[in-house]
Amino acid sequence: MIRLYDTMTREKREFTPGEPGRITMYVCGPTVYGRAHIGNARPAVAFDVLRRLLKHSYPEHQLTYARNITDVDDKIIEAVRSEGVAPEVITARYEAAYLDDMRALGVEDPDIAPHATQEIAAMGAMIGELVASGNAYAAEGHVLFDVSSDPHYGVLSRRDREAMLAGARVEVAPYKRNPGDFVLWKPSATDVIGWESPWGRGRPGWHIECSAMIRQHLGETIDIHGGGIDLVFPHHENEAAQSRCAHGGKPLARYWMHNGFVDFGSEKMSKSLGNTVLVNELLSQGHRGEVLRLALLSAHYRQPLPWTESLIVQSKATLEGLQNALRKVQEVSYIEDEAPSELTDALEDDLNTPAAITALGRIRKTLTTANNEDAVGKAKHHMHVAGQLLGFGSLMRPISATMNMTVELKDFLNPAKFSDQVANAVIQATVDVRTEAKKRRDFAEADRIRDELKADGILLEDGPSGTNWRRA
Repeated sequence: MIRLYDTMTREKREFTPGEPGRITMYVCGPTVYGRAHIGNARPAVAFDVLRRLLKHSYPEHQLTYARNITDVDDKIIEAVRSEGVAPEVITARYEAAYLDDMRALGVEDPDIAPHATQEIAAMGAMIGELVASGNAYAAEGHVLFDVSSDPHYGVLSRRDREAMLAGARVEVAPYKRNPGDFVLWKPSATDVIGWESPWGRGRPGWHIECSAMIRQHLGETIDIHGGGIDLVFPHHENEAAQSRCAHGGKPLARYWMHNGFVDFGSEKMSKSLGNTVLVNELLSQGHRGEVLRLALLSAHYRQPLPWTESLIVQSKATLEGLQNALRKVQEVSYIEDEAPSELTDALEDDLNTPAAITALGRIRKTLTTANNEDAVGKAKHHMHVAGQLLGFGSLMRPISATMNMTVELKDFLNPAKFSDQVANAVIQATVDVRTEAKKRRDFAEADRIRDELKADGILLEDGPSGTNWRRA
């Protein structure tokens, strides 16, 4: 039984799908104007684990996971002006970078990735409905949602209207009926990206994007809506209000989930504060994606996560300990067994990943201390299941047969024992194993192999025609 903390009710609730045979989940994705920092990666990793858990616990259900791309935004417009290029140049560049960074952390691509610029018609339709129902109004080229028209406005964030106004992104303007009214559509100058509409040339407000895309791809009410804690207000509060009003009072989501900040102690990590650590910078420093993933999962997703060098060091040691335990028993066959209850119980309790990692440690102990092959075989299967649920490819069964290839590579590089021809063949075979891992999108394993080759003095160079290697 999965229990999830619902921000709307402020309590853990048993999860039950809203429709027979179907589960729908939507997580707010990136605004693509710059590289992702490690704080941006936390929701991607956390909800990737939830996705894996739901698939494991509801194998007979069709899970549809959507994560949007915001590719029209004032910050994107600023970047366009700064570089003097078309908007799609900026957005395509940083969307590709985001996907590369998340894949390096073992995050699987969503089933659906709706783009704001491709959903303008759906947004316009919803805005028109809200105007027709009296929940929105046009003023000076803008269309605004009238917060006074929704008696339930504020139910998600539990703020009074004065506090909500203080946190609103939109400045108070004379054309607003109420100071807290928020923009659904705003005008665009001729030199700025925009679309024709009944209210003039313009572009959508931030909040309407997700409501329209959810309805377009998943339906009026979804099972789970997720994102960072900073989105509770104003973004998710406004989403909930406009969707509720457009759909006759139906809730936008049955469960609202929010992850805590990654911080440097006292401040959240934020591009606006200038205190970010970029994912690609961490990777380029030699930190493996799986290690960063483990670090992100080391604290409960709803709690703050202080990002420190010692956290990365500890995560690296923990992961290497698990991998080494598997290597030592690689000749023992897997024995199919039920998923380890301690692990699944932890994840089913509102994604308690720290407890799940503790369970992994106990599985490791079994691998190293069990005195019969059946116990070891079952423990290997448990490690495999843990790898699937937590997203660590190097702990999964398909990887076990390839692990020894790199761990013993240094022996083949010894010129006193083996010729260059033999060593080169082994190196190429190892590179081929990495290529296959990349093809099956197991980027964590590909990173592991790359790092072990580098440690043995073999450098890889990925290019359009494949991967070449050279000795350092």
